[in-house]
Parts: sequence; C-alpha cells; structure tokens
Amino acid sequence: MDEAAVVTCFLRNRGEVLLLRRTDDAETYPGRWGTVTGYVEDDDPAGTARMEIGEETGLGDDVELVRAGEPFVVRDAELGRQWRVHPFLFDAGSRDVTPNEESAAAEWTSPTAIRRRETVPDLWRSYERVAPTVETVAGDHEHGSAYVSIRALEVLRDAAGAAAASGSEDLAPVVQVAEALLDARPSMAALGNRVNRAMSGAGSPSEVEAAATAGIERAYAADAAAAREAASLLDGGTVLTLSRSGTVLDALRTGASAAIVAESRPAGEGVGVAEALADAGLDVTLCTDAAVAHLLAVRDVDAVVVGADAVLPDGRVVNKTGTRLAALAAAREGVPCYAVAASDKVQADDVVHLEAGDPAEVYDGDADVEAVNPTFDVTPADLVESVVTERGVLDRSDVAAVASEHRTHAEWRGSAGTR
Repeated sequence: MDEAAVVTCFLRNRGEVLLLRRTDDAETYPGRWGTVTGYVEDDDPAGTARMEIGEETGLGDDVELVRAGEPFVVRDAELGRQWRVHPFLFDAGSRDVTPNEESAAAEWTSPTAIRRRETVPDLWRSYERVAPTVETVAGDHEHGSAYVSIRALEVLRDAAGAAAASGSEDLAPVVQVAEALLDARPSMAALGNRVNRAMSGAGSPSEVEAAATAGIERAYAADAAAAREAASLLDGGTVLTLSRSGTVLDALRTGASAAIVAESRPAGEGVGVAEALADAGLDVTLCTDAAVAHLLAVRDVDAVVVGADAVLPDGRVVNKTGTRLAALAAAREGVPCYAVAASDKVQADDVVHLEAGDPAEVYDGDADVEAVNPTFDVTPADLVESVVTERGVLDRSDVAAVASEHRTHAEWRGSAGTR
C-alpha cells in the first residue's frame, strides 16, 4: 500500500476552527470537509504547514504555532493508500481568509462540527492530537488566566460535543472533565467561574456543549469590554504595569501614551509586554522589578495598572508576585492602582490559592541556599483604587455581589452526583 506524508493544519480564532470543503472535482475525498492540508515537502512538516496555510487561506504570517501533534497513519483500503498525518494547531490573528481553488467553501465553526459532518478520514482524530486538554490547561504557565480559562472552556465543549454527537445522554463523563478542569488550576478564578457557569443547570452533554460554546464568546466579549473600560480611565497618560495580562495589554494599547513595564522575573513576561506596547506606538521604559518604587518616585506616573488572576470577595487582588510591592509604592506616591479584569475573575470564596514556580529559576547553584519562587502575591483591598471590569468600575460592595453570583453557579458541583 502506497504511503504519503501530509499535514493537517487547524487554524483557531476565538475558540473556533477553520473548516474547508473540498471541491467536487478534488483528486481525493471530493466534497468532504477538511482543513488546510498538503503533501509534506522536503521532509519538513512544519515548513509545509506554514506554506499551505499561506496558499490555502492567504493568512501568511498572521498565524502562531500552538502545538504540533504526534503523527499517525490513516489507511484507506478503497484507495489503496495510507496517509501519514502530521497534525498542527495554529492561532490565527484574523478570520479574513481567501481560499484558493482547492476549496469550495470555508467556515469558522466549533471543532465539534467535525463530528457531525462528512469529513476526510480521521479528521476528529487529527484534531484530538492538537486540541487543548486538561493536562495542557494545568501545565500552561506562559499565558494569563483569561487565555487559559478559554482553553478550559474549549476542553469542556469538545468533551460534551463528542458525547452529544455520539447520541449519549450520559452527563457523567462530562462532569468528570469539568471537575478535572476545576482541580487543574484552582488559583484561576476565571477558569472556575466560566466552567461553573457552563455546567450550572445543564442536564445533558448537548446543553453543556451549547453553554460552553456561548461561554467562550462571552469570555472574549467580557475581556474586551474590561479593556475598553480601563482605557477610558487612562486618558492617554503614563502607566506602570507588570507581568502579562492580555486585558491590560489591550487597555494600554489604546488608553495610554507611555508605559513603564517591570520585567517580571524570573519568567520575564514583562519583556514581551514592553515589546508589544512599543510596537503599538507607546513610549516604553522596561525596568527591573526592584526599580519599580524608585521610578514611581522620580517619574510622572498617572496610574499603576495590573491584571488579576483572582479578586477575592473582600476586594483583595491575587496577581503576579510584585503586584503588592507596586501597589504599596504607588500608595506612597499618591498614584492610583487599578486592577483590570473581567468580572469572572472575582472569586466565589475567600480561599487564597498561590502557585509557585520552579525554585531553580531563582537559584540552581551548589550552595546550601533555600530558593523560593512564588508566582502570586495578595494585594490588600485598601491599596487598590478599584477593580475595572466589563461591568464598569467595581467597589468592594460590588465585588462582593459578583462573588455571590458566582457561588450560585458553583452549586452544580454538589448536585452533579444526583443527576
């Protein structure tokens, strides 16, 4: 049986993937739905993937590799061929695609649509090789909680959609996935609240699939609205920030004229933020974490703006280590400190979850030294001017009311076993 190596490239944007329907006169699998694909050239699957994306969608460089999946073999006895499939997942910065002559139609849709359409062989299997999982959610220490929480909703949607497409009404396997996601990153309030909202009141896999799908779009809208609210407060001023928050980054791009960015050691997330803000045209200063208090004292700074991994019901803010020191220094200099986050980051309870990084990132020498690498710290509520969300500016009583809403959504977990 002849074998050919091919790439299968999933492009993702706002939680959906691009599906392409092959033309009716295609050499293989005419009229079926697939993705960007092509024969591997020069024994370079990754290079071929990028080339095919450019040719079949016109997106060119506006894609970022997320994951390359383990190759697998698909055997087609009818054609007398087998395919060695190399799956890839890319995040696409735009949905504005221009399909070439190989495609009769293009559609951005939920990956679970693959289970309900006539597709090229094993397309769902290809997707599973690169799709987010509970394990990738648990192990993602590069992105902020807004990003990770959306990936968690994708995991939940995919599990529920697969069950619904098979005709199952058994919610138990979906409940297991939801509980595993909640346990994966307890420090990320947005993840817990968004999963809880999708599960609350759902009685079947199809209902969870619909709720998670709606939750993904709601999450993107909330994060964007929170960024707009914050941008309107900044009024073109100079802002000091640290770590990496996509919501804060969007707010500063449009609301600030200058930024001082702490590098945020040991991972150095602030470096990428500084570069992104410079690319957006801001006047940017990158500094060491230890220089934050000094720069607040000697520079004309209008606000300190930080993200939040969680906002506790009493208004305390859990965020990247260094936030508390920045807020203390800002209070000393009379500079307001704002936490910017979607209201889903308000935690339902007051339990503080603090993750820690690898101590070797701080010190990996041979001396008898204890190294600590806390990832988060807790900033007291009286050091935070306000929490800026898609609902507007929240004071402490507003935060407490939002927390009460989230507690209601979390009640599904206690009753899941009785369904």
